[in-house]
Amino acid sequence: MSLLDEINKTGDVKNIPEEKLPELAMEIRKYLLKVTSKNGGHLASNLGSVELTIILHRLLDLPKDKIIWDVGHQAYTHKILTGRKEEMETLRKLDGISGFPKRYESDCDAFGAGHSSTSIAAAMGFVAARDLRGSDEKVVAVIGDGALTGGEAFEALNNAGKLDSNLIIILNDNERSISRNVGGMAAYLDNIRTSKSYIKLKDDLENALTAVEPFGTYILDHMRSGKEAIKSMLVPGMLFEDMGLTYLGPVNGHDFKSLERAMKAAMRVDGAVLIHVITKKGKGYKPAEWHPARFHGVDPFYVRNGEPRKESSGESCTHAFSEKLMELAKKDKRVVAITAAMPFGTGLYDFKNFFPDRFFDVGIAEEYAVTFAAGMAADGMIPVVAIYSTFLQRAYDQILHDVCLQNLHVVFAIDRAGLVGADGETHQGIYDISYLSTIPGLTIMSPKNKAELRDMLEYATLKMDGPVAVRYPRGCVETGMSEYHEPVDLYKNEVMIKGEGLAVLATGVMVRTGYNVVKRLQKDGFNPVLINIRFLDKVDSEGFEVLSMVADHVMTLEENIFTGSYSERLMAYSAGTGKKISFTPVTLPDKYVEQGTVEELRQRYGLDEESIYQKALAYYKEKNAK
Repeated sequence: MSLLDEINKTGDVKNIPEEKLPELAMEIRKYLLKVTSKNGGHLASNLGSVELTIILHRLLDLPKDKIIWDVGHQAYTHKILTGRKEEMETLRKLDGISGFPKRYESDCDAFGAGHSSTSIAAAMGFVAARDLRGSDEKVVAVIGDGALTGGEAFEALNNAGKLDSNLIIILNDNERSISRNVGGMAAYLDNIRTSKSYIKLKDDLENALTAVEPFGTYILDHMRSGKEAIKSMLVPGMLFEDMGLTYLGPVNGHDFKSLERAMKAAMRVDGAVLIHVITKKGKGYKPAEWHPARFHGVDPFYVRNGEPRKESSGESCTHAFSEKLMELAKKDKRVVAITAAMPFGTGLYDFKNFFPDRFFDVGIAEEYAVTFAAGMAADGMIPVVAIYSTFLQRAYDQILHDVCLQNLHVVFAIDRAGLVGADGETHQGIYDISYLSTIPGLTIMSPKNKAELRDMLEYATLKMDGPVAVRYPRGCVETGMSEYHEPVDLYKNEVMIKGEGLAVLATGVMVRTGYNVVKRLQKDGFNPVLINIRFLDKVDSEGFEVLSMVADHVMTLEENIFTGSYSERLMAYSAGTGKKISFTPVTLPDKYVEQGTVEELRQRYGLDEESIYQKALAYYKEKNAK
């Protein structure tokens, strides 16, 4: 019987003998490999946080005590230890458990996560609520060194320094978010990690004092809390203590005794304590240790060698964007690229290598990225800001106030637009049309395939002036429909197939679906119209006038929620013209969309080819019945 078999509910880990904890950690890592190799998921960060999570669960009383995970990339072991071991087999699957902490899954998931840099602020809220109630539960925020570069984390630390009641902040430092971290905080932590003279002296001193009980522990606690302690002489800056936090560390994040000792010391402090834990991303699995960025988030893979189970089906939109942007940068030296800690995910890594002086990775700081781009644009550069749809939400104010209000020529390359699948509610890119289309002066474009993406990117970058966004999906989008390749013209959509009666208006990835539906309808003897909607923030008024002469019913297809969608905009515009056109909007519902494959989610919400085809047949059936 394995040790993992003995863990079936919250608290069971406390019954495992201390000397067997390394064996338990090894079993958990093997189980994480088994699950993620089949389902995909965030692997490297979870492999690195196993020992830390075990210690937290042994010392805390869950669910009374609270663990607030930042992002949630390291919470798989937490799920295993809170009665969800068997459910891990459904990780990231449709109707299965999420890859992130979710309050609806367990009362041990104190706070939901998915985006970065939120844990300390949320934990401060829990502390305030606890103190108002007069209760005594412990509150622990776990944040990575990458997430610590986010502005919200700094704002929370600024307030944490004023606390006079206990809050434990665990800085899980593995030198990375996805790629290697950048900026002043990363350099500061590097100095602490590499201050070998301090670390050796600290370890020798702790070992000597803890051997002399009970007075040694008492002396050690006082030395840790004093700003004039030995570390102040040997470690530069002491930023955290200068902010009013008690700093403990660095602590070996894979040594159970060191972790337990630091946690017990932190629990005795009246105030905010930061425990600096050093972990190895991907620990226990060599491919992930060697390539932590590649194994940050993975699709299903073979454990024996780390290779993906499924071969790539072709060049992705991200790759097409990458190649085209480098081509544009060669044409115009004003073109620069900006990303927020995602050089690999956004396809900018090659740009970084070819144009290192014109590439800027600002860390997990989307708000800063946008205003930084605004500054460059105001001084004559052409910044291209590549950020995932779900993360660009965080910079809405900066897009509106700093870019669009000043009509600055910033190009937003919005990757992962539309359904993304297994990462679920926090990552679906199904709101960007809605939140961007509220901003005056921002042009929003969406290509039907990679060829059109290249054309739109060139048009947006070198032929337009003012703010513009180009949104495109995750993964591979075939070039297809190559016979339809009209030049991009501002606010002019592309009539792909002429007809009458029913008009199918589709945008982005839904154009291929609309094309397939129209071809099926033609085989049935019908003659529908197919239009590729290229611009989403305004209606093509001339095109609509022509359309209204031949069509009496419009089906709009888009991967976005209905409120704020192009469908809603077109329906409102049509109503204002007095045209007698009816509509069938095919969008996602106004809700948070769960995890599942993109195909499964399209079927569930009626965006798949068969569902749309049946809706079109219903129109013809009703029309013929009149």
